[in-house]
Amino acid sequence: MNTTKNYLFTSERLGFRNWTESDIPKMAAINSNPNVMEFFPSVQDFEQTQRFIKRMQSQLQEKDYCYFAVDVLETDTFIGFIGLSDKDFESDFTPSVDIGWRLDEKHWKKGYATEGALACLNYGFKVLKFDKIIATTPGINLKSEEVMKKIGMEKVKNFTHPLLLDDERLRDCLLYSVKNQLTNES
Repeated sequence: MNTTKNYLFTSERLGFRNWTESDIPKMAAINSNPNVMEFFPSVQDFEQTQRFIKRMQSQLQEKDYCYFAVDVLETDTFIGFIGLSDKDFESDFTPSVDIGWRLDEKHWKKGYATEGALACLNYGFKVLKFDKIIATTPGINLKSEEVMKKIGMEKVKNFTHPLLLDDERLRDCLLYSVKNQLTNES
């Protein structure tokens, strides 16, 4: 295990950290995989990935959260992102804090998305004191919906995503949310 990395927090198998320049080509490879990007309008190129990472670095500095770079602790392997970010597209449930994940296909079906999402919910509720965290996904993305259920989120509604209106395959989306149970205890 690499102990030189500066993790903001860890779960049993994963480390959550800020992005580095060396993550850009690795994340660009993930973003260019059509299987990973199946439920997005298109794959993303190197420049789009670079802009995304810069945005996440700025958001982390400003707000103490972002879609974090994630490593498998045992092997020190970068596997993608899991984390929290702002959603501010036009809707009746924004602005809000969203939980999301995108992992290298080689690391699917190992429970990393669920484990990492639970760690991020814990961070969001215990450290950042959020009242509620949401997640959205196209209705056809059953894998992401399953993770949302596994981490205790409940379906709020179906909605038409305003940024995907021209994409008949992806525009019908699901909204899930979970409330901070800690704020109800005292």
